[in-house]
Amino acid sequence: MSEPIRAGIVGTGFMGTVHARSVARAGGVVSRVVGSTPDSSRAAAGRLRVPVTADLSTLLAADDVDVVHVCTPNATHAPIVRAAIAAGKHVVCEKPLAVDPDEARDLAEAAAAAGVVATVPFVYRFYPTVREGRARVADGRAGAVRLLHGSYLQDWLADETDDDWRVRADVGGPSRTFADIGVHWCDLAEFVTGHRIVALCARTVVTVPERGGRTVDTEDAAVLMFATDRGATGSLTVSQVSPGRKNRLLLEVDGATESLVFDQENPESLWIGGRAATQILLRGSESAAAAGYSALPAGHPQGYADCFAAFVADTYTAVGGSAPDGLPTFADGLRAARLTRAVLDSSDKSSWVEVSS
Repeated sequence: MSEPIRAGIVGTGFMGTVHARSVARAGGVVSRVVGSTPDSSRAAAGRLRVPVTADLSTLLAADDVDVVHVCTPNATHAPIVRAAIAAGKHVVCEKPLAVDPDEARDLAEAAAAAGVVATVPFVYRFYPTVREGRARVADGRAGAVRLLHGSYLQDWLADETDDDWRVRADVGGPSRTFADIGVHWCDLAEFVTGHRIVALCARTVVTVPERGGRTVDTEDAAVLMFATDRGATGSLTVSQVSPGRKNRLLLEVDGATESLVFDQENPESLWIGGRAATQILLRGSESAAAAGYSALPAGHPQGYADCFAAFVADTYTAVGGSAPDGLPTFADGLRAARLTRAVLDSSDKSSWVEVSS
């Protein structure tokens, strides 16, 4: 029996906890954890029942860490990832991989040159119903893709009194809503269809100009139109100020013979629209391409945590051998950074822009 993958987690907030739980479910072990302060490190070590690690340098030098999970504020990702790669560690980095496309490119190139596995958790790819939609496009059942449209809506910043470090450009990066959730939608759209967004026209919006006594310099919402490399047209609305919408990612793919609709808040079904009939395909009825990600029997709902565990499991499979199909890597993190830059540039110029390839 092979030894379990040993993980070191950098960052002890919500996402650090999600990663730690997913490591365990994927068959790995959390051997070390480091927070932003000695107190947060001690608290996390006690919660996860691992020895206290003094600092990042100690974690990176440790022989009992195979993979470093970077779960810190956005602007700190790049230096931590560089240090982890230099230490010969495999890396899982929360998105955005970097707050600048050039920086993201440098990280992707560094990981490739070092020969380490380097992934970004675009975890919505791991819903079985998403994989089913992807299979129906790939094998031609949906027909040629004509339109892509949808939204990703949240409400956790809807009130004027809401605040968070992500609001600050110096900590979270120049884009907030699109870089945080818009890139998830775009990644899913491109993953399901095989199309690539090559040009877009966007408008970003600040609906609450001041939070926590500071001027807001990142967007609360964004709306965009886009064109793909294979002739499809699309539209997207993203928002973190839509009351009542907790985490509603809605993707619709309109093909020549079928329309496919995935709703992340109702992920156990895939809506399949046809001219003569419409069906709701429930998880458990999917094709072989998707069935491998059904961790529970039909009727036992799977959700976000299951997707995250599947993502970590596939990452660890890649550490031990070949990468499973659909594993999101630093190349996908770079793709997200380039899309984000295009959205900001388009909004600044009030014009269509091409997306760097």
